[in-house]
Amino acid sequence: MNKYEVIIIIDSQLTEETIKSTIEKFKALIESHGQFESIEEWGNRRLAYPIRYKEEGFYVLVNFSAAPEFPQELERVLKITDGILKYLVIRKDGD
Repeated sequence: MNKYEVIIIIDSQLTEETIKSTIEKFKALIESHGQFESIEEWGNRRLAYPIRYKEEGFYVLVNFSAAPEFPQELERVLKITDGILKYLVIRKDGD
């Protein structure tokens, strides 16, 4: 199992319930395929540049451990989920 972190930017114009359910969806997906470690909700922040004509996004950072095949599946689900503006999955170096 490798350690990963993913940062997700969710459309901040969605309702609070929609944002929370989106976060829970990905938390459940990670828990079902690996070991969930931590989640940090950074909240609404201004984007460095507009993405799909949006100026702000809701940032979420998730740390987890999973098999090497899982990040590809996670990226596939992130790509097809409505309300996700950007995401980045990174493998962390071992300690």
